[in-house]
Amino acid sequence: MKKNEIIIYTDGSSLGNPGPGGWGAVVLINNEKIIEIGGRENKSTNNRMEITAAIEALHLIEKRKIESKTIIIHTDSSYLLNGITLWIYAWVKNNWKTKPGDPVLNKDLWEILYKVHSNLKNKYEIEWVKVSGHKGIHLNERCDKIATGFSSQSRPILFTGNLKNYEKLFGSIF
Repeated sequence: MKKNEIIIYTDGSSLGNPGPGGWGAVVLINNEKIIEIGGRENKSTNNRMEITAAIEALHLIEKRKIESKTIIIHTDSSYLLNGITLWIYAWVKNNWKTKPGDPVLNKDLWEILYKVHSNLKNKYEIEWVKVSGHKGIHLNERCDKIATGFSSQSRPILFTGNLKNYEKLFGSIF
């Protein structure tokens, strides 16, 4: 982890598809500060919650005008990763239609993610990384706990503070 990097982990959860949904994100800013965020929707899908987690994490960076050079976003969702790095450019070009001409699922969220992502690309280098879910990657596991907590209405306590205090509570993140 470099000093001028923002590391983001995101996850989404849905109890039923559709069903009660939750999303979570952990944002590590310049190897110093950690901010956890999360939320809930009464009726959603796992894919919608995955996209929402990414949107909200990027909105956090945008709103706080965080000084850094690079954003690295980790997700265990192939749908989110492929959507934002591969498919979205064709969807925009084809007026939000898939290659066979069908409407893009979750278009409302993809439009928001595309806009915030495009805005931030003017200031930051943005990299998307696929991680394996449920494989002991600390921040990914924490996002999963946040997302499933919100989807099950157990509303987890979210942390905001310095990295040292975070690691005292949750153990080393690396």
